[in-house]
Amino acid sequence: MTQKRDYYEVLGVGREAGPDDIRKAYKQAALKYHPDRNPGDKSAEEKFKEATEAFGVLSDADKRHRYDQYGHAGLEGMGGMDFSGVDIFSHFQDLFSDFFGGFGGGFRGRRSGPSRGADLRVEQQLSLREAVLGCKREISVRAPVACEVCEGSGAQPGSRRETCSTCRGTGQVSNARGFVMFTTTCPTCHGQGSTISKPCEACHGAGQVEKTRKVLVTFPAGIDSGQRLRVPRQGAAGPQGGSPGDLYVDVDVLPDERFERDGVDLLTRVRVSFAEAALGTTVKLDLLDDTELTIDVAAGTQPGDVLTRRGKGVPRLDGAGRGALHVLVQVEVPKKVSAKAKSLLRELEKELAQSSTDKQAIGS
Repeated sequence: MTQKRDYYEVLGVGREAGPDDIRKAYKQAALKYHPDRNPGDKSAEEKFKEATEAFGVLSDADKRHRYDQYGHAGLEGMGGMDFSGVDIFSHFQDLFSDFFGGFGGGFRGRRSGPSRGADLRVEQQLSLREAVLGCKREISVRAPVACEVCEGSGAQPGSRRETCSTCRGTGQVSNARGFVMFTTTCPTCHGQGSTISKPCEACHGAGQVEKTRKVLVTFPAGIDSGQRLRVPRQGAAGPQGGSPGDLYVDVDVLPDERFERDGVDLLTRVRVSFAEAALGTTVKLDLLDDTELTIDVAAGTQPGDVLTRRGKGVPRLDGAGRGALHVLVQVEVPKKVSAKAKSLLRELEKELAQSSTDKQAIGS
């Protein structure tokens, strides 16, 4: 008979190790030697079994006390040390759930009822006006909905679903692989926990049918491209009457002919003549909300100057005011001028040059 190794040595901890140290050491060993990570490796399987046995003793205060006093002989007759055929996932489910997630199908308890429906995602384009002002839009969604004939059960009216005899309603079955019990989806009910003897003719037992429906979605003022709205319970219906998932709407704001957007600020352009830029003028802008804004262009405004109006931009989603409107001034220079206009421009050029000379003379 092969002599058993010291349990502290198996886990790589000292005899003064506390419960947390022992638990941590076992996690590392179990993760390293788990059969699913080492398929066909008998050596790893034995080390996994050895580590599990060591943990079973050192994590139990009474067994550890007797082991510290008398060694392996002190455990004889206490029971629980033969791990063959034991469902380790069930025995240490609180431990394994931290890092085994889904080995061999993972550990899951009994089904608690119909599962939630899937979430859906759609994309919706909005004009800049709609995004800035906010709007309501009906969005077409094609997704599974509960069958009206069987009310989502999948069973023909007058009949009902029956608890699966293979898994007894858990949706899972367990099979021993050596000394470890692995849990997998039930092959009879495919994880649903129940079966149908008389399927609904309308949905063929699925409990759901594809259908296009309209969902009214409210887009808040100030929403922008790349942002997503969540509409609760407007996703796909859950199987067997389960609650529906959520609908997620991704927003894409289309370009506008007159305005450009930069966060909560808007940018637009106005054109003025050379004379208007030199003498000063006023221009009127039609805003996205159909109101009119008067912009004063001061005398001497240069091409490319930006005039800013605070509070005339995009509403902030948090309600804390609005951004700014930036107006870029573009001075139009005529490509063709008459002979008289040329003469006047030459006189203007001389006048401006003389005015500049006089100013320089006064300044000196």
